Amino acid sequence: MGITDNRCVRQMAQNFGLGATLGASVGAAYGTWDAFKFKIPGMFKIRHIGQTTVTTGAIFGTFLAAGALLHCGKNN
Repeated sequence: MGITDNRCVRQMAQNFGLGATLGASVGAAYGTWDAFKFKIPGMFKIRHIGQTTVTTGAIFGTFLAAGALLHCGKNN
């Protein structure tokens, strides 16, 4: 019996993955638009898009995982 046998932990992991995927796609689109809007030069543009993608994905994934934790104790 491991820690991943817990239903709440599995639900949190699934929600984090879903949130990270959705957040990363939005972050990539926003980062690209932002990089071209502010005319970021050369390879800094790629770095800016990458940072925006990872940051947005991590933040949104964390919020969805926290929401799963809050709903974990509720009876359906």
